[in-house]
Amino acid sequence: MTTSISEKFQQVASENRMAFMPFITAGDPDLNTTVAVLRELASRGVDLIEVGFPYSDPIADGPVIQESYTRALNNGFQVHSLFEALKALSLDQSITIPPLVGMVSYAIIYRYGADKFLQEAQTAGFSGLIVPDLPGDEAQDFAEKTKTTNLDLVQLVSPLTPEDRTKRIMQAASGFIYCISVAGITGVRDELPPELTTHLESLRKLTDLPLAVGFGISQPKHVDTLRGKADGFIIGSAIVKQFAAFSDPNQSHDSIIKSIGDYAGEMVAATKV
Repeated sequence: MTTSISEKFQQVASENRMAFMPFITAGDPDLNTTVAVLRELASRGVDLIEVGFPYSDPIADGPVIQESYTRALNNGFQVHSLFEALKALSLDQSITIPPLVGMVSYAIIYRYGADKFLQEAQTAGFSGLIVPDLPGDEAQDFAEKTKTTNLDLVQLVSPLTPEDRTKRIMQAASGFIYCISVAGITGVRDELPPELTTHLESLRKLTDLPLAVGFGISQPKHVDTLRGKADGFIIGSAIVKQFAAFSDPNQSHDSIIKSIGDYAGEMVAATKV
Protein backbone atom coordinates (compact mmCIF):
# COMPACT_ATOMS: atom_id res chain seq x y z
CA MET A 1 0.00 0.00 0.00
CA THR A 2 1.41 3.36 -1.06
CA THR A 3 0.43 6.17 1.29
CA SER A 4 1.26 9.85 1.57
CA ILE A 5 3.71 8.99 4.36
CA SER A 6 5.60 6.41 2.32
CA GLU A 7 5.62 8.80 -0.64
CA LYS A 8 7.06 11.56 1.55
CA PHE A 9 9.89 9.37 2.83
CA GLN A 10 10.63 8.27 -0.75
CA GLN A 11 10.81 11.91 -1.82
CA VAL A 12 13.08 12.82 1.09
CA ALA A 13 15.37 9.87 0.35
CA SER A 14 15.63 10.96 -3.28
CA GLU A 15 16.82 14.35 -2.02
CA ASN A 16 19.52 12.63 0.08
CA ARG A 17 18.35 14.04 3.39
CA MET A 18 16.31 13.13 6.47
CA ALA A 19 12.65 13.93 7.07
CA PHE A 20 11.82 16.41 9.83
CA MET A 21 8.60 15.91 11.78
CA PRO A 22 7.69 18.48 14.45
CA PHE A 23 5.15 17.56 17.14
CA ILE A 24 2.43 19.90 18.38
CA THR A 25 -0.48 19.44 20.77
CA ALA A 26 -3.92 19.93 19.25
CA GLY A 27 -5.93 22.61 21.05
CA ASP A 28 -3.07 24.26 22.95
CA PRO A 29 -4.18 26.88 23.68
CA ASP A 30 -7.07 26.56 21.18
CA LEU A 31 -7.81 25.10 17.77
CA ASN A 32 -7.45 28.41 15.94
CA THR A 33 -3.86 28.52 17.16
CA THR A 34 -3.35 24.89 16.16
CA VAL A 35 -4.41 25.70 12.61
CA ALA A 36 -2.23 28.82 12.53
CA VAL A 37 0.82 26.85 13.71
CA LEU A 38 0.15 24.09 11.15
CA ARG A 39 0.13 26.75 8.45
CA GLU A 40 3.38 28.22 9.75
CA LEU A 41 5.12 24.85 9.92
CA ALA A 42 3.94 23.98 6.42
CA SER A 43 5.27 27.28 5.10
CA ARG A 44 8.69 26.48 6.63
CA GLY A 45 8.97 23.24 4.65
CA VAL A 46 8.63 20.56 7.35
CA ASP A 47 8.08 17.10 5.89
CA LEU A 48 5.41 15.69 8.22
CA ILE A 49 3.69 16.94 11.37
CA GLU A 50 2.81 14.86 14.41
CA VAL A 51 -0.36 16.06 16.13
CA GLY A 52 -0.90 14.99 19.73
CA PHE A 53 -4.45 14.35 20.95
CA PRO A 54 -4.61 15.68 24.52
CA TYR A 55 -5.11 12.94 27.08
CA SER A 56 -5.32 13.09 30.86
CA ASP A 57 -3.00 10.09 31.35
CA PRO A 58 -0.38 10.27 28.59
CA ILE A 59 2.06 7.45 27.91
CA ALA A 60 5.81 8.27 28.10
CA ASP A 61 5.30 12.03 27.70
CA GLY A 62 7.46 14.27 29.86
CA PRO A 63 6.32 17.33 31.81
CA VAL A 64 6.42 19.77 28.88
CA ILE A 65 3.95 17.77 26.78
CA GLN A 66 1.88 16.78 29.83
CA GLU A 67 1.43 20.46 30.68
CA SER A 68 0.48 21.20 27.08
CA TYR A 69 -2.16 18.45 27.15
CA THR A 70 -3.52 19.87 30.41
CA ARG A 71 -3.82 23.37 28.93
CA ALA A 72 -5.70 22.00 25.92
CA LEU A 73 -8.06 19.89 28.03
CA ASN A 74 -8.73 22.77 30.43
CA ASN A 75 -9.64 24.91 27.40
CA GLY A 76 -12.28 22.40 26.29
CA PHE A 77 -10.51 20.37 23.59
CA GLN A 78 -12.82 17.98 21.71
CA VAL A 79 -11.79 15.38 19.13
CA HIS A 80 -14.68 16.14 16.79
CA SER A 81 -13.81 19.86 16.81
CA LEU A 82 -10.23 19.04 15.82
CA PHE A 83 -11.44 16.95 12.91
CA GLU A 84 -13.73 19.76 11.74
CA ALA A 85 -10.93 22.36 11.98
CA LEU A 86 -8.52 20.17 10.01
CA LYS A 87 -11.14 19.34 7.42
CA ALA A 88 -11.64 23.06 6.78
CA LEU A 89 -7.87 23.53 6.57
CA SER A 90 -7.51 20.71 4.03
CA LEU A 91 -9.98 22.47 1.74
CA ASP A 92 -7.84 25.63 1.66
CA GLN A 93 -6.13 25.70 -1.72
CA SER A 94 -3.69 28.43 -0.66
CA ILE A 95 -1.42 26.08 1.28
CA THR A 96 -0.38 22.43 1.20
CA ILE A 97 -0.25 20.81 4.62
CA PRO A 98 2.27 17.95 4.85
CA PRO A 99 1.16 14.48 5.98
CA LEU A 100 -0.30 14.57 9.48
CA VAL A 101 0.37 11.77 11.97
CA GLY A 102 -1.88 11.60 15.01
CA MET A 103 -0.45 10.57 18.39
CA VAL A 104 -3.55 9.30 20.14
CA SER A 105 -4.38 7.04 23.06
CA TYR A 106 -6.39 3.95 22.19
CA ALA A 107 -8.69 4.90 25.08
CA ILE A 108 -9.75 7.94 23.02
CA ILE A 109 -10.24 5.85 19.88
CA TYR A 110 -12.24 3.23 21.76
CA ARG A 111 -14.49 5.81 23.41
CA TYR A 112 -15.04 7.61 20.11
CA GLY A 113 -15.67 4.34 18.25
CA ALA A 114 -12.76 2.87 16.27
CA ASP A 115 -14.46 2.78 12.86
CA LYS A 116 -15.88 6.28 13.27
CA PHE A 117 -12.55 7.64 14.52
CA LEU A 118 -10.57 6.18 11.60
CA GLN A 119 -13.02 7.42 8.99
CA GLU A 120 -13.19 10.94 10.42
CA ALA A 121 -9.41 11.09 10.91
CA GLN A 122 -8.87 10.18 7.27
CA THR A 123 -11.47 12.70 6.09
CA ALA A 124 -9.86 15.39 8.26
CA GLY A 125 -6.52 14.88 6.52
CA PHE A 126 -4.58 12.51 8.76
CA SER A 127 -2.22 10.13 6.97
CA GLY A 128 -1.30 7.93 9.90
CA LEU A 129 -1.66 7.23 13.59
CA ILE A 130 0.63 6.38 16.50
CA VAL A 131 -1.24 4.61 19.31
CA PRO A 132 1.23 4.33 22.20
CA ASP A 133 -1.00 2.37 24.59
CA LEU A 134 -1.90 -0.31 22.04
CA PRO A 135 0.85 -2.94 22.34
CA GLY A 136 2.49 -3.24 18.96
CA ASP A 137 2.51 -7.02 18.96
CA GLU A 138 -1.23 -7.03 19.72
CA ALA A 139 -2.20 -4.41 17.15
CA GLN A 140 -2.78 -6.60 14.08
CA ASP A 141 -6.57 -6.27 14.12
CA PHE A 142 -6.45 -2.50 14.46
CA ALA A 143 -3.73 -2.33 11.81
CA GLU A 144 -6.10 -4.06 9.38
CA LYS A 145 -8.78 -1.48 10.19
CA THR A 146 -6.41 1.38 9.46
CA LYS A 147 -5.65 -0.04 6.02
CA THR A 148 -9.32 0.18 5.04
CA THR A 149 -9.11 3.96 5.46
CA ASN A 150 -5.64 4.20 3.84
CA LEU A 151 -4.05 5.25 7.13
CA ASP A 152 -0.65 4.05 8.30
CA LEU A 153 -0.25 2.61 11.79
CA VAL A 154 3.16 3.72 12.98
CA GLN A 155 4.73 1.57 15.68
CA LEU A 156 7.06 2.56 18.51
CA VAL A 157 10.18 0.55 19.31
CA SER A 158 12.43 1.35 22.26
CA PRO A 159 16.03 0.32 22.95
CA LEU A 160 14.66 -2.10 25.57
CA THR A 161 12.26 -3.92 23.23
CA PRO A 162 13.45 -7.53 22.83
CA GLU A 163 14.19 -8.63 19.26
CA ASP A 164 11.47 -11.28 19.14
CA ARG A 165 8.86 -8.76 20.24
CA THR A 166 10.25 -6.18 17.82
CA LYS A 167 9.68 -8.64 14.98
CA ARG A 168 6.03 -9.05 15.99
CA ILE A 169 5.62 -5.28 16.24
CA MET A 170 7.00 -4.85 12.72
CA GLN A 171 4.25 -7.10 11.35
CA ALA A 172 1.60 -4.54 12.31
CA ALA A 173 3.65 -1.48 11.31
CA SER A 174 3.35 0.73 8.26
CA GLY A 175 4.50 4.20 7.24
CA PHE A 176 7.63 4.31 9.37
CA ILE A 177 9.03 3.00 12.64
CA TYR A 178 9.14 5.48 15.52
CA CYS A 179 12.50 4.70 17.13
CA ILE A 180 12.62 5.88 20.72
CA SER A 181 16.16 7.12 21.30
CA VAL A 182 16.30 6.42 25.04
CA ALA A 183 14.50 4.44 27.70
CA GLY A 184 12.38 7.00 29.54
CA ILE A 185 10.04 9.89 28.85
CA THR A 186 10.07 12.65 26.26
CA GLY A 187 12.09 15.78 26.92
CA VAL A 188 14.94 17.93 25.68
CA ARG A 189 18.38 16.38 26.11
CA ASP A 190 21.84 17.73 25.41
CA GLU A 191 23.23 14.54 23.87
CA LEU A 192 21.78 11.47 22.20
CA PRO A 193 22.92 8.14 23.66
CA PRO A 194 25.89 6.52 21.89
CA GLU A 195 24.12 3.14 21.83
CA LEU A 196 21.43 4.62 19.54
CA THR A 197 23.54 3.82 16.49
CA THR A 198 23.63 0.12 17.40
CA HIS A 199 19.88 0.18 18.03
CA LEU A 200 19.20 1.65 14.59
CA GLU A 201 21.53 -0.80 12.89
CA SER A 202 19.68 -3.73 14.48
CA LEU A 203 16.31 -2.34 13.36
CA ARG A 204 17.57 -1.94 9.79
CA LYS A 205 18.01 -5.69 9.64
CA LEU A 206 14.39 -6.29 10.64
CA THR A 207 12.43 -3.91 8.41
CA ASP A 208 12.48 -1.98 5.16
CA LEU A 209 10.30 0.75 6.67
CA PRO A 210 11.90 4.17 7.26
CA LEU A 211 13.32 4.75 10.74
CA ALA A 212 12.43 8.04 12.44
CA VAL A 213 14.04 8.88 15.78
CA GLY A 214 12.26 10.73 18.57
CA PHE A 215 12.74 11.64 22.27
CA GLY A 216 15.41 14.17 23.18
CA ILE A 217 16.16 15.70 19.79
CA SER A 218 16.32 19.49 19.85
CA GLN A 219 19.49 20.74 18.11
CA PRO A 220 21.09 20.63 14.66
CA LYS A 221 24.02 18.70 16.17
CA HIS A 222 21.60 15.89 17.00
CA VAL A 223 20.62 15.75 13.34
CA ASP A 224 24.29 15.42 12.43
CA THR A 225 24.54 12.47 14.82
CA LEU A 226 21.67 10.73 13.01
CA ARG A 227 22.80 11.45 9.47
CA GLY A 228 23.25 8.24 7.50
CA LYS A 229 21.69 6.20 10.31
CA ALA A 230 18.04 7.32 10.40
CA ASP A 231 15.54 8.36 7.73
CA GLY A 232 13.89 11.03 9.83
CA PHE A 233 13.63 12.67 13.24
CA ILE A 234 10.85 13.96 15.45
CA ILE A 235 11.02 16.99 17.75
CA GLY A 236 8.36 17.46 20.42
CA SER A 237 9.29 19.06 23.72
CA ALA A 238 11.61 21.70 22.24
CA ILE A 239 8.67 22.98 20.18
CA VAL A 240 5.81 22.40 22.60
CA LYS A 241 7.55 24.31 25.40
CA GLN A 242 7.17 27.46 23.27
CA PHE A 243 3.38 27.10 23.44
CA ALA A 244 3.42 28.06 27.14
CA ALA A 245 4.08 31.63 25.99
CA PHE A 246 0.55 31.86 24.59
CA SER A 247 -0.63 32.12 28.22
CA ASP A 248 1.37 35.34 28.67
CA PRO A 249 -0.83 38.35 27.81
CA ASN A 250 2.29 40.47 27.29
CA GLN A 251 3.46 38.36 24.36
CA SER A 252 2.22 38.75 20.80
CA HIS A 253 0.34 35.73 19.44
CA ASP A 254 1.82 36.24 15.98
CA SER A 255 5.38 36.64 17.29
CA ILE A 256 5.15 33.33 19.18
CA ILE A 257 3.97 31.55 16.04
CA LYS A 258 6.82 33.14 14.09
CA SER A 259 9.30 32.02 16.76
CA ILE A 260 8.01 28.44 16.44
CA GLY A 261 8.39 28.76 12.68
CA ASP A 262 11.91 30.14 12.95
CA TYR A 263 12.97 27.18 15.08
CA ALA A 264 11.36 24.74 12.65
CA GLY A 265 13.12 26.49 9.78
CA GLU A 266 16.50 25.98 11.48
CA MET A 267 15.82 22.25 11.82
CA VAL A 268 14.62 22.01 8.22
CA ALA A 269 17.91 23.62 7.17
CA ALA A 270 19.80 21.06 9.27
CA THR A 271 18.33 18.21 7.20
CA LYS A 272 19.93 19.62 4.06
CA VAL A 273 23.51 20.14 5.22
